[in-house]
Amino acid sequence: MKILVMDDEELAIKRLVRLLDELKYDYKVANNKEEFDSLDKEHNFDIYILDINMPEISGLELAQEIFALNAQAFVIFQTAYEEHALKAFEIGAIDYLLKPFTKEDLQKSINRAISYKKEEKGTKFLTKNGDEAYLLKPEDIVYIQADLNEVIFRTKEGFSYYAKKISDMENLLKSSNFFRIHRSYIINLDYVKSMKTQEQSKIEFFFTNIKDSITSSKDGAKKFREFIEK
Repeated sequence: MKILVMDDEELAIKRLVRLLDELKYDYKVANNKEEFDSLDKEHNFDIYILDINMPEISGLELAQEIFALNAQAFVIFQTAYEEHALKAFEIGAIDYLLKPFTKEDLQKSINRAISYKKEEKGTKFLTKNGDEAYLLKPEDIVYIQADLNEVIFRTKEGFSYYAKKISDMENLLKSSNFFRIHRSYIINLDYVKSMKTQEQSKIEFFFTNIKDSITSSKDGAKKFREFIEK
């Protein structure tokens, strides 16, 4: 697992580097955003360990940039401020280390990423609902709903959040059996049980395993009919 570290505190970087050396991990260190961007373009990192409070860009903002470019990345935050924990998990971090943390704490966080990585056999999404995290495959998702700058995944078990825009999800899932029927909804066609025509030629979709129904936009219904008739 290749690791990229970014922290603006020299002592914090020195301590983290010492721990990573002791744990024998392959890592690079960025002291600022310019170094981060250069290293990130040059290497294929698996894990990003970020401080949250940095003057140039916050770790939370940087994590959103990372996930926008690589949905399979793992982010671990290290910070002295516990109040950021909820926001960190909402963004999609795999763990949150409160300074000063031990070598064992760091190893547990990295092991968590490794365990998820070993389970991957294709596209997977690390989603959140409160303090709970879920690793979902495309085939787990019944439909996707836009929610400001993130999306809500609906599975037969319930709902969880993912830090991507719905347009990003449309691109990520274009090779799977998903179809965007509305500016706010993408549905998994494998779960469609039945359909019903509504006013203005819109289509209401019903699904297996859940009671929800989703109604397309007029334009979405037109595109869906054209797609089916091909």
